[in-house]
Amino acid sequence: VSTQSTGKSPVTAMKRQREEQQSPAPLRKNFTFLPTVSHDRTLLFFHPSVETIARRIQALHPDKIQLGSCSWKRFPDGTPNLAIGTRDHTEMQTAAKTVFLGNFSKPEDIFEQMGIIYAIARGGCRHYQVIVPFFVTGTMDRVDETGVVATAMTLARILSATPLCATGPAQIVVYDIHALQEQFYFTDNVQIVLKTAVFLLRQQLSKLPKEECERVTIAFPDDGACKRFQRKFAEFPVLTCSKERHGDTRRVVIKEGDARGRHCVIVDDLVQSGGTLLECAKALKLNGAVRVSCFVTHGVFPNESWRKFVDNNLVDKVWLTDSVPHISEVVKDVAPFEVLSIAPLIGHLLTGDEVMELPE
Repeated sequence: VSTQSTGKSPVTAMKRQREEQQSPAPLRKNFTFLPTVSHDRTLLFFHPSVETIARRIQALHPDKIQLGSCSWKRFPDGTPNLAIGTRDHTEMQTAAKTVFLGNFSKPEDIFEQMGIIYAIARGGCRHYQVIVPFFVTGTMDRVDETGVVATAMTLARILSATPLCATGPAQIVVYDIHALQEQFYFTDNVQIVLKTAVFLLRQQLSKLPKEECERVTIAFPDDGACKRFQRKFAEFPVLTCSKERHGDTRRVVIKEGDARGRHCVIVDDLVQSGGTLLECAKALKLNGAVRVSCFVTHGVFPNESWRKFVDNNLVDKVWLTDSVPHISEVVKDVAPFEVLSIAPLIGHLLTGDEVMELPE
């Protein structure tokens, strides 16, 4: 540095040069800051068929859960015309967690939901959960002869193709999957999380008068249900039924336990035709049960098979969740059915808050 041109000593000039190098450059007017991540906010997208459940979840946790919006239209040829709201697409990048609540109970709705599921994952969300309360193909999980297709594995592969989000694999959450081994049909591209809804039954039993609660026995229609759910009811006596073949017919008998003088509550993951539950109820009544109720997480009831339980003196109460919305909507005001919403359970899963009861 020339001291003649600056009129300053070399030491002063070098000091000033070092200060200029160390000082930060001024911010430009068009400088864009990275979005700030909200550490307690969950952005919840949903399929229209489960909008009621989504809104119940948000109502239980208004300060922690924000509902996202999607457009579920169709082109004239019937193919899906889908879009994620522009504002919500940006919100995904700042929310601590992004969630899609789906409904796979109708196979014809699965394709359009997968389109949104994949798009959200690619949208830059930080932590991603896909909640599929009812894994619809769960009952088709085995190949007994050549040519049979295990569609439970097919659907697991479709969900396993969900793209990675910004921080890694998406979580796939299923409530009371029909067979526990189906979790191994999913690949390592996703994390499978299995949950149960039997806590809703425990809530109902806790509301019974003490004398009536002491008469409750938890009954299982087969060994599989017993192994799966028995530990959830450790304080209750249990009873297990089984099917026995007599000639050309099969009938349900009590394999283990005593039904005499008891209020037997049959617990299973799902009901379809209802035949097994009713045969089990008949066996319990024949063996001295004074009352029989049922709890199932998923009420499938194809071909209006729920009507078998109406005006039937075998079963006093049938509890089921709203995991199959088009069925729960039909039976919600029909005796002996009572629909228990899974919204409090999902709200607990998303926020970590205690399981809250819906207002009456």
